[in-house]
Amino acid sequence: MNGETVRTITVAGLTCHYRRIVNSRQEGPATEPVLLLGGALQHKDGWGTFDEGVGAVADLITVDMPGAGASDQLRPGQGMDVMCQVVEAVLDDAGVDRVNLFGYSFGSVIAFTFARRHPRRVARLMLGGTPANLTEAECTEWRTAAERGAAGHEQEFVDFTMGFWLCQDESRVIRNRRLAHRYVRRIVHHAVTLLPYGLAVLNRSSDEWLDTSGGLVGVPTLVFCGEHDTVSDARRQREFAATIEDSSFVTIAEADHWATLERPAECVDLVVRFFTDQPLHDVDYLATCAPALV
Repeated sequence: MNGETVRTITVAGLTCHYRRIVNSRQEGPATEPVLLLGGALQHKDGWGTFDEGVGAVADLITVDMPGAGASDQLRPGQGMDVMCQVVEAVLDDAGVDRVNLFGYSFGSVIAFTFARRHPRRVARLMLGGTPANLTEAECTEWRTAAERGAAGHEQEFVDFTMGFWLCQDESRVIRNRRLAHRYVRRIVHHAVTLLPYGLAVLNRSSDEWLDTSGGLVGVPTLVFCGEHDTVSDARRQREFAATIEDSSFVTIAEADHWATLERPAECVDLVVRFFTDQPLHDVDYLATCAPALV
């Protein structure tokens, strides 16, 4: 990689930060710049193997969205509109007209919403671990657990989150299961006990629903998840993919909602393949590879 720059932007009164890694290929990037949007606690410096793997084929942009990293927390009354404005402001500041947009977990909600509002600016869209078609009961259960956490029962909320985010069925094979469980428990505990806004950031995912009405037209899209995702199972995510024109759906074998942690090399490979228009039908780490349901 040739170099990394960090930039600061101001959107709706909020200060946010992003970083850009310039592609290292002598012949130039193989595709449009890639912008990564992660889960509620994901910050711009936490993408690990994505930096090198994705940065080898394209310029890479990662963002501290509001409430993450060093960026300001959303103010009362601010929500998805402001988060989409942040994505647009990053592209404008970086001088990027069209982008390969990747969203994972809550980041997929932001990415999908942005693509619907600004399809001209998205060359390809990749959505992973999408919280699709969650029921009101599931969201209420999350809010109740968050309220308990805010009332001083932090460990109770951590335990609930572990069961919600991670597959607990020991009969299902999950790569790096113990590593994932230790990591998730640590970051959630840190968020709810040491960050003054940690619970608010985590609770945002239950307040910002994924609007699947109307679908998406004009943006090639790949929806993917771990085959054992428990936040929104593979069936519901495939049904969501079916609302998007020109979309495909795949599942990564031996992974759950934390596929990017459990199988990072495979996730990076999938990103590179899709954003450079390579075939997916012969990839051995995919448990499902098919057009979305119609």
